[in-house]
Amino acid sequence: MKPSDTGVLVSGAGAAGLTLGVELARRGIAFRLIDKAPAPFAGSRGKGIQPRSQEVFEDMGVLDRMVAIGGLYPPQRAHKDGGFTDEPMYEALAPMPAEPYRIPLMLPQFLTEGILRERLTELGHRVEFGRELTSFKQDAAGVTAIVTGANVEKTIRARYLVGCDGGRSFVRHALGIEFPGKTLGIRAVVADLDVDGVSDDAWHRWNDGERNQMSLCPLRGTKLFQLQAPVPLEGDIDLSAKGLGAMIAERTGRADIHVHSVAWASAYNMNARLADCYSVGRVYLAGDAAHIHPPTGGQGLNTSVQDAYNLGWKLAAVLNGAPPSILASYEAERRPVAAEVLGLSTRLLDALQQRGEMRRGRETQQLDLGYADTPLALNGDPNLPLQPGDRAPDAPCSGAGGQRTRLFELFKGTHWTLLGCGTDRSAIRPRPGLRIHSTGPRGDIVDCCGHIREAYASNAWTLIRPDGYVAAVVPPDGAAALDAFLGSVGVQASR
Repeated sequence: MKPSDTGVLVSGAGAAGLTLGVELARRGIAFRLIDKAPAPFAGSRGKGIQPRSQEVFEDMGVLDRMVAIGGLYPPQRAHKDGGFTDEPMYEALAPMPAEPYRIPLMLPQFLTEGILRERLTELGHRVEFGRELTSFKQDAAGVTAIVTGANVEKTIRARYLVGCDGGRSFVRHALGIEFPGKTLGIRAVVADLDVDGVSDDAWHRWNDGERNQMSLCPLRGTKLFQLQAPVPLEGDIDLSAKGLGAMIAERTGRADIHVHSVAWASAYNMNARLADCYSVGRVYLAGDAAHIHPPTGGQGLNTSVQDAYNLGWKLAAVLNGAPPSILASYEAERRPVAAEVLGLSTRLLDALQQRGEMRRGRETQQLDLGYADTPLALNGDPNLPLQPGDRAPDAPCSGAGGQRTRLFELFKGTHWTLLGCGTDRSAIRPRPGLRIHSTGPRGDIVDCCGHIREAYASNAWTLIRPDGYVAAVVPPDGAAALDAFLGSVGVQASR
């Protein structure tokens, strides 16, 4: 077998693997994206796109498609004693200059992944379905992997391997990485149903005792409803239309809700687990391979997408000549986030079980998650409004010609951004991979509403990473320190 060489081999083409593929493709990195399943995942499982993930998807060039297909969460409708009460799932928060997205978007996972595959195709790549990673070994220069499929075994030689292969990750097991946590003692059914007898203007819930809890949620972008229901820890569950129809009739006490077909269904045990580490040598974990969550709060898919978004630009940078030490920041940044999100999901699950609480607040939006202890930082003044590791805020502005735009439009892409608030743009040397914008002398943008000055340090330079997080805040005379830092992360000055 002659090895097939590539930069990165990605095993698993769910939301994390697809995001990683898009991020590598945007940067011109050679990669292979394989999945052992014969066809794309067909279920709604992770249906919430949180505000921070919306920002990520905007940068990737797919948010407009998601908004066009998806929709807002409906109010939750609690049915009891023949009547019902409605309560909004989220507070309807208006966009702010610094935060353009402040409410979650509902989009079933199979539609999210379909949009990401479409974007991958536009970038000249595709998923190789029916290809299973069966073994690998690594050395100082790369990873040699054996991939089987269609009665053929192939050897792929890659510089790096990333396991995005789910909670039962083959890659994690092969690396011998422990996956501590707990099984939460809850088994549930989730299913996508063609059903009538309930309206699509509400997320319908029945909570008559723990055993009879059940919900039917209209899936935006489809004509389906997602069924969620706890079931006994042991025993077979009838996931047919007849079986699930009988469950609905029993738990609602209604005979007018009819299940016509089941598009997808699963019975699963809820777990909360976090991998002891995210990499061994040249092999990395992302998404559910590194952490699995209970579904409460809609955190799992979002955390997985942001893992890949974080790892993608770093792999590309190293493959393009940046120091390999950059990759050490992946675990240092993302593992604490996963630990925090796991705690949140578990607390929300407890609140749901004990008090039936479903309303969600800002803590689920992931806008406040950051990398306070990131090693990719140039230390500055702790009294400034932004610190290294913080999410870089958006703000309206205008170009020198008066055209209106936003900071996020200037950040969009694969480059680093240096934003000067009241600083002289000509004081910083241009270099490939860095875009410089300033509101000061010889600046190219105008802080037309004062929101840049409100969000960013005045009379200072703020360096923003390709993933939209702050790397440094320095005074106007800090050009030498900025030059040295940029060189250390592979953004070299032209010779």
